[in-house]
Amino acid sequence: MPAQAPGPAYPPIADYGLIGDCHTAALVSRSGSIDWCCLPRFDSDSCFGRLLDWNKGGYFAITPVGSYRVKREYRGDSLILVTTFTTRTGEARLVDFFSMRTGGKLRPRRELVRVIHGVRGHVSFDIAVVPRLDFGEVKPWIYAYGDGSFCAVGSNTGVQLFGDVPWEICDDHDLRARVEVRKGGLYHMGLVFFRPDEIHTPRRQARKEIRELKAHYLETRKWWESWSAKIRYSDGQGASILRSAIVLKALSYAPTGAIVAAVTTSLPEAEGGERNWDYRYCWVRDSIFTVHALSTLGLEAEADGVRRFIQRSAAGNADELQVLYAVDGKRRLPELTLDGLEGWRVSRPVRIGNAASRQFQLDMYGLVVELSWRWSEHGVRPEKDYWDFLVAIIEAALEKSHLPDRGIWEIRSPPRHFVNSKVMCWAALDGGIALAERYSLSAPLERWRQERDRLRINIETHGVDHDRDIFVESYGSNQVDAALLLLPGVDFVRFDDERMKRTTEVIRQELMSEGLLLRYKSQDGLQGREGVFLACTFWLAEALARQGRRREALQTFKRATAAANDLGLFAEQYSPTGKEMLGNFPQGLTHLAHLSAALALDAEGGRRRGAPRGAQGMGATGATDVKSARASARVHKRPKPSKRAKRERTRAK
Repeated sequence: MPAQAPGPAYPPIADYGLIGDCHTAALVSRSGSIDWCCLPRFDSDSCFGRLLDWNKGGYFAITPVGSYRVKREYRGDSLILVTTFTTRTGEARLVDFFSMRTGGKLRPRRELVRVIHGVRGHVSFDIAVVPRLDFGEVKPWIYAYGDGSFCAVGSNTGVQLFGDVPWEICDDHDLRARVEVRKGGLYHMGLVFFRPDEIHTPRRQARKEIRELKAHYLETRKWWESWSAKIRYSDGQGASILRSAIVLKALSYAPTGAIVAAVTTSLPEAEGGERNWDYRYCWVRDSIFTVHALSTLGLEAEADGVRRFIQRSAAGNADELQVLYAVDGKRRLPELTLDGLEGWRVSRPVRIGNAASRQFQLDMYGLVVELSWRWSEHGVRPEKDYWDFLVAIIEAALEKSHLPDRGIWEIRSPPRHFVNSKVMCWAALDGGIALAERYSLSAPLERWRQERDRLRINIETHGVDHDRDIFVESYGSNQVDAALLLLPGVDFVRFDDERMKRTTEVIRQELMSEGLLLRYKSQDGLQGREGVFLACTFWLAEALARQGRRREALQTFKRATAAANDLGLFAEQYSPTGKEMLGNFPQGLTHLAHLSAALALDAEGGRRRGAPRGAQGMGATGATDVKSARASARVHKRPKPSKRAKRERTRAK
């Protein structure tokens, strides 16, 4: 069967801006169209989804009539998106946001607000509200519900639209209007989610709600700016530390603390290819990176929320730990194909759910222990029940460390003995030893030390290309992958160790593509190729910074930062040849890596500000160096040591 021609548009991924309320999110194009929104949660079915099928997916467009120029920005340190349209006859602003409120964690408004504001002259807009529920499968029943209010109902979803716009129902399934706004004029639109069985009583009264939208705007701006004021760093506009932190907050699901990898599904890693995955879930791996990044920025409550989510979702049972979870902690996430959708620029299949949830990935054991170690650096001692859970995690890592796995890249080819995975098993043992020593916790320390040293010898025997004296992707391989750049992060090796420096240089030589880094070049069980992985490029920038190679680090960092769009948002990947974003968007892991690299460069000479664990590092010379490195980190990190800590410091010396 010949390939179907793509729809008439499909804007570049970079054309989209993000708005959200820490429950769900929407993507707004440069033309003023909401082309992606799932309600009421990130992982719900889409109600506007033409991002994945231009003809079937549905949208909510507010677009100037005729030709226009566009400028857009976020208002202050918030997630309120302002798009300014300039036409031949005037200028107008479109303001988009989800309402935020105090207490919204458990009582969200679930309110999407759109306001047209005339700036000068006059501008005409065409407005089209075209809901398509259940990923485009359902054309809803639309009916008037009070003055200026309409409801769209289908399947298990309902949305109510209200405002001072003269909408008309078209073809029973759409709402359309044309308005003209003059200088100082305003048009207001609000959209709220409801369950269809809730509509027996009015949920929104249009006239009253329109009056309240201005107050909701002010409350939302205050909420975001109050939250942003807690961040310790401020570094300018565009792809900044602050903007990445705001994006991560927007990707968080307030009721549980989970952070989704991205708000989209099935945006492809290569246009027209099959590497299309659902990222609307919370990965354990990303969560650990998130805790470190947010706590470094002073966002302790958010970091603790992620930590507690992982603890709860794992059910306190090492055997129940899995790679990713739904935002409410749900474990079963079967991967399904939506055959009726053509996909962004005909990139099929379109998937919901993610089979990686059932993969065996060894690194998750070390990641959970790493999470507890990093939290202990804030003076938080593991409670007894949780320590029992950690002991079980460490024992599971030890028991399974000899097995091949799918690795950090979640390959769909046969499992391998990935070096990053083996190192994370080592990190589980090493972190457990450090925690037990710090807090005098009950643990089989002598056996753990022996097994940790044995595992290091195993890694340095089979996970190294001895001719070049570099770490390799997997046992028996002569290839490298970008995950090797993470080895110093758990103190397996110093950033400036000679072997690590050689590994970093080989990664640059073999995985670089037009100044940006690929994840790997080995076979992964999928057809086609992918773009460069932006998080990996930021990992490289951080590694170079921490090796004292500041000029090269800055060059790498700037090349990766240039892949952001005009709002400072990053996708998962980038095509250097096509000069456009690829993969799901906005990508949390990319923003996390951007934060980490920026903070590394911000510290003088590439050293970490505050010298947290890993800044002092260690050599790849054996267990003695490991112990001294952990001890150094323990005594450095506590600003006001207790008597017990003072005794530990004496023993460590």
